[in-house]
Amino acid sequence: MKLFRKEPEFYKKVFSLALPIALQSLITIGVNMLDTIMVGKLGEEALSATSLANSFISIYHIFCMGLGMGASVLVSRFWGMKSAHHDEEQAGIALRQTVCLMLRLAIVLAAIFAIATAVMPRTLMTMYTNEAKIQELGSIYFKWSVVTYFFLGTSLVTTIVLRSVGQVRFPLFVSIGAFFVNLLANYAFIFGKLGMPRMEVAGAALGTLIARVFEAGMILGYLFLRDKKILFRIRDIFMKTGSLLGEYIRISIPVLISDAILALGNNSVAMVIGHLGATFTAANAITSVTQQLSTVVIQGVSQAGAIVTGHTLGSEGREKTQMQGWLFLGLGLALGTISAIFIMAVSEPIINTYNISEETKQIARQLMNAISLIIIFRATNSIMTKGVLRGGGDTKMLMITDNVFLWVLSLPLGILAGFVFHWSAFWIYVCLNSADVVKTIWCVFRLKSEKWIKKISTGKEK
Repeated sequence: MKLFRKEPEFYKKVFSLALPIALQSLITIGVNMLDTIMVGKLGEEALSATSLANSFISIYHIFCMGLGMGASVLVSRFWGMKSAHHDEEQAGIALRQTVCLMLRLAIVLAAIFAIATAVMPRTLMTMYTNEAKIQELGSIYFKWSVVTYFFLGTSLVTTIVLRSVGQVRFPLFVSIGAFFVNLLANYAFIFGKLGMPRMEVAGAALGTLIARVFEAGMILGYLFLRDKKILFRIRDIFMKTGSLLGEYIRISIPVLISDAILALGNNSVAMVIGHLGATFTAANAITSVTQQLSTVVIQGVSQAGAIVTGHTLGSEGREKTQMQGWLFLGLGLALGTISAIFIMAVSEPIINTYNISEETKQIARQLMNAISLIIIFRATNSIMTKGVLRGGGDTKMLMITDNVFLWVLSLPLGILAGFVFHWSAFWIYVCLNSADVVKTIWCVFRLKSEKWIKKISTGKEK
């Protein structure tokens, strides 16, 4: 059991995958930060409304992340088998079947969320806040976001499976393009520049939609027309998938369910924060962007962990995979510590960027301090649960433990801290995220047991 050892090829492979993924996440966060700053110029009510509306949209985002990462577990393993010439033809068929099932589910989920957003926008906003003005502004944002789900979902899940076969550069270039598209569209429609109408909150939603259309067109166009690894074409949307369906449900669906319930739990956290008042909500909106900024490399390593684990299991077996698992644990501890230092260094300059009251700034400072503590544990368990253990196929156990820790520990403690004991913002945040600490300890024992390494079939007909 060594957390750090001289394995240059391992680290080279991990970071060759992780850094482009991290850069792409950084660009996405940059878009979110620009949105927040631009909308923040309209006032705290507009900032709170868009932040809370995006809390609901993020449920779909997390659903798609779960859907894509669940498919990635299979795609990575099948790609490892194909690269090692283990039943190469069937592995290729299984690859395309996995992508087909994933895209079908993404479209169905998009339709469900689009209908909900179109039919009951005000009702959705009441889940997050009791303030009528914020509800009204959030409903406007929802109105312009209805069709965004289809473009967001299909491009996101496709990006994840492209990464799973080592194609990380093209999605990065697309994100760079989407960043500038979003920046220009936001500037034009929020403030009424470049001959466009001043739409304010609606303009922020429209700018995001335009960027998502661009992103989906580029990513799906690449998959259907240019990709030479997965070899998935438009006609394959209608291919038969019955032979893989059982394995897909066993491995991928628990990831979707886990992340879906986790998304609902995280939105329950957002609801708790929303009902603590507009100042707390605005402060959290600012710190959440900073938190995302500090963890881009961690998220990249998490996704690389799932990919590398799948490749290694498919081509080289259990022993090497277990050794790499401990190295990933060491990476999590190191990156979490670096992220904590980063947050402490940049928190004050970032807080002062926003046009907010002194009370909101004080709450934001407390939240930044709490994040600095929690991020060490979050980094470690994220790389293990969303990366290594998931890549090993341990998706059913992760579905159970992820959500037990959130619903039984974090949420009850956070509600008690905020509404019963009326503790400070620092302790409310720590309680709302206490599952990260417990989950990190659990990950060590699960890794040591080796029970997380599961067999996966290509679904070949007998």
